Amino acid sequence: MFILVMQFFWKYIDDLMGKGLEISIIIELIVYLSAHLIPLALPLAVLLSSIMTLGNLAENNELTALKSSGLSLFRIMRPLMTFMIILALVTFYFSNYIIPVSNLKMRTLIYDIQQTKVALVLKPGSYTRELTGFSIKVGKGEENKFESVTIYDETNPQFVRVIKADSGELFKSPKGDFLLFKLTNGYMNEELPTPPPRINANGIPEYKEYKPARKSEFETATLKIDLSGFKLERTNEDLFKNQFEMMNIFQLDKAIDSSMNQYRDIAGTLSKGALNDHIYYLAKDYKRSLESESTEKRDSMLPVISDSSVVRLEALNDSQLRVAYNEAISKIRRRMQNFESQKHLLKTKYEELLKIDSEFHKKFALSASVLILFFIGAPLGAIVRKGGFGAPVVIAVLLFMIYYVISISGENMVKSQTVLPWVGTWLSSFILAPFAIYLNIRAGNDQPLTTVDFSFLKRLFRKK
Repeated sequence: MFILVMQFFWKYIDDLMGKGLEISIIIELIVYLSAHLIPLALPLAVLLSSIMTLGNLAENNELTALKSSGLSLFRIMRPLMTFMIILALVTFYFSNYIIPVSNLKMRTLIYDIQQTKVALVLKPGSYTRELTGFSIKVGKGEENKFESVTIYDETNPQFVRVIKADSGELFKSPKGDFLLFKLTNGYMNEELPTPPPRINANGIPEYKEYKPARKSEFETATLKIDLSGFKLERTNEDLFKNQFEMMNIFQLDKAIDSSMNQYRDIAGTLSKGALNDHIYYLAKDYKRSLESESTEKRDSMLPVISDSSVVRLEALNDSQLRVAYNEAISKIRRRMQNFESQKHLLKTKYEELLKIDSEFHKKFALSASVLILFFIGAPLGAIVRKGGFGAPVVIAVLLFMIYYVISISGENMVKSQTVLPWVGTWLSSFILAPFAIYLNIRAGNDQPLTTVDFSFLKRLFRKK
């Protein structure tokens, strides 16, 4: 868990640094993040601990002593199996009720942190424009005391204020709402708004040749800067509640039904729209409406077509053919563009449906993976007869990499619509379950991991 949390902070370090976040906010984020990382950390922890436990028993000959008293491996593992079943049930409850809430709060908190403006950092020799409406440049200085301060105040759009001071000192108000810049020995120039023009006798506006300004000097002055945009503001969590990662299985089940109905409605509407836009189907509808009317009314509805109104292709000259062809091509292109936009809409809706369905199966697949990895690690530890943090860590990491690669491959296959969501979600369980059965049979019969004889390698590389 520590490694995974550090990986998260390494990824979001740019969003966290320089924001002036309180320790309580960081601790809150770590708590939500830890719950979010349980599906990734728990299978690895179960695999490692099961290899270490049975490996220690086998390495110290305690497993041999238990078997010599008439106990089988499965009888010895029965307390561990009971514990793992309870852990799998707790994992399902945690995945169904706790993780969605932690995901919701974590995403909301990360969003709020990202929206928080960067804290003010005055760098000597360069302008700082992090404060809205201010450009501040300072000379040399350290901590909160600086020399040669230049401030451009553009908070009032009517005029620009330039403040220069020999030195300055930064303070924060007790509540942290304002930044106070105490300036010493300086002056302030203000460019006032241009007065309206004077209308002469001929009705022509006359502008003054100068712009009014005001200059004032001071020994000490305090500039007050609002910091309301720099504080962390908490967003309403209801904005994120409709995302599928923040739902339990009951909400996901309803979301699947509603998404499927929306997909079918959109597909049906687009199909009807495409058919109604085609001349052939318009003619079929027109013919069907005519057949349902009486003979007299049908004759009155039929259009009168004379030879003079019919345009035949062979009667057109080259320029007229070219115009007709270009117009037909333009219509086809417009229709193709319309179909592409409709296809993209359908694809987006279908991908959303696949994600929701995959998340539904993940709730159950996590508990199953915990059990399967236990039944891989426990017999493997009894076979290799190694405990501690040496070989078990290496074996657990290699097996977990295989499990993780298979899981990610299944998710990518679902995204590419190669397999159904339940197949991609359960793919790692389908592949690793036979391997777990094989290991339990070998360990139960006190057989090595494989019957292949590798002694020829020793003979090949033996010392001469």
